[in-house]
Amino acid sequence: VYASWLTKDSMYHALTYATILEMQAMMTFEPQHILAAGTTMKEAQAICQSSFSRLMVVNHSEHVCDVSTSEELHAEVCYAECLLQRAALTFLQDENMISFIKGGIKVRNSYQTYNLRAFPFKQMAIVPCCSNLEIPSQMISMLPTRTLKLLEFVGFSGNKDFGLQQLQEGSKEGTFRSFLCNMLLLCYHTFMSFILGTGEGDVHDAEKLLQPYLQKYPKGSIFLFFAGRIEEMKGNLDAAITRFQECCEAQQQWKEFHHMCYWELMWCFTYKKHFKMAYFYADLLSKENCWSKATYMYMKAAYLSMLTADDCLTFGETAFTLFRQVPGLKQKIAGKSLPTEKFAIRKARRYLAENPIPLPAPPLEMMYIWNGYTVIGKHKDLTEGMLKTLDEAQKKLDSCPRTDLSIDDQCLLSLLKGLCLKHLGHQEEAEHYFTLVLSSSLVIHSETQIKYDHYLVPNALLEHGLLCLEQGRRDEAIKLLEAAKQNYKNYSMESRTHFRIQAALHKARGTRENGTHVPASP
Repeated sequence: VYASWLTKDSMYHALTYATILEMQAMMTFEPQHILAAGTTMKEAQAICQSSFSRLMVVNHSEHVCDVSTSEELHAEVCYAECLLQRAALTFLQDENMISFIKGGIKVRNSYQTYNLRAFPFKQMAIVPCCSNLEIPSQMISMLPTRTLKLLEFVGFSGNKDFGLQQLQEGSKEGTFRSFLCNMLLLCYHTFMSFILGTGEGDVHDAEKLLQPYLQKYPKGSIFLFFAGRIEEMKGNLDAAITRFQECCEAQQQWKEFHHMCYWELMWCFTYKKHFKMAYFYADLLSKENCWSKATYMYMKAAYLSMLTADDCLTFGETAFTLFRQVPGLKQKIAGKSLPTEKFAIRKARRYLAENPIPLPAPPLEMMYIWNGYTVIGKHKDLTEGMLKTLDEAQKKLDSCPRTDLSIDDQCLLSLLKGLCLKHLGHQEEAEHYFTLVLSSSLVIHSETQIKYDHYLVPNALLEHGLLCLEQGRRDEAIKLLEAAKQNYKNYSMESRTHFRIQAALHKARGTRENGTHVPASP
């Protein structure tokens, strides 16, 4: 009862409670959780507005001051944060352009409220040095060019360095916001810059941020999760697996947190080529989590496709039957289809044919989508093992009769083999395989040789550009990256590829301006 009264009367408790519900909605994607979070956040916003109005009446009637007081500023900041989080829910709920613009305007309004009203009082320590409203500068700078243009329509611009600097300042202040700033920085270093960048999250900064929390709360599940993620990025897979398992044991209240660990455990075992264990975690996710049943089913089928027929009998399922189920599991979460799910469905459709043509190495392909080759690239034995698996897939492809999918499958294997060879230091061979993919995209008799997997071409250009950058061929790298960005559209996982191209271009141009040399991969 007391807690209920606090959320109805205190703007701090109302915002905190609504934030927790929004975190739950973002983790589960359940419509009822999204609706509850939106309703609660709207109520919290009303409480913040009411608190500000009440404080204005009291303070000015008592002639306290002619400018806003500390309490009034806090109320405005809380109000702005409610707007920001409601905007995030708007993006989650609907994908049409009107909602996108409405959400963008909410974000802009919240930013202006914080920047214009609260910023002048930062130096007076009236409000925390950093709020999560500093995120737009950091995150917007990572967006693809076409998305940036849309955000400019509602008045945004991005500055990643400024955003990071503000979060770093806020993390050191020892205020109510410090923990949030640290968690945002950890998310950025271990997820956003890794998955949506070139696979080079800042492990050193992440460890430095996490260590004090891990020492103070050694059984804290969120800290164990980040510790596992850092070990995974470093390529220390056994240590990562231990951390994720400890995270699952640390608490039982939020099963969705377990699911995040299952997802990471699935990839750790994929990198080790322990496909039975990877299947086990994909199966757990397919039974317990609602994020994307189609993706989980696809991953289960993908792992079984790498096992022998006798091994598959142990699980009572076959890759063929599971792949055929994937398209029927398509869903829209709050009106939006997930790109990963759409990718899985497109790949699985070949199994609906009367004479299906097997995918050559589906777990290894999806591994690329999630930037997994930068993880195995830190260990020669893991990379050599993956290359051996790709060579086996190549032999199988060569022994089969040619079909209209043969070029697609050949280009996929060429891209993945190029990545492995690059990480092994065989750069000339890697470049050969990347250019093979590009040559298959050339138009012959009014059509390209690649029939369906058109995403392979811009990604081959991206990887070729990164390879040139490692060799110090900056101008050539930029040319390849610009070609990847400008010349291709309407392909699978396009937004993710554009994020990575943007990050690669930022790296290439920054390297050229600084006159530094980018060392080759080990």
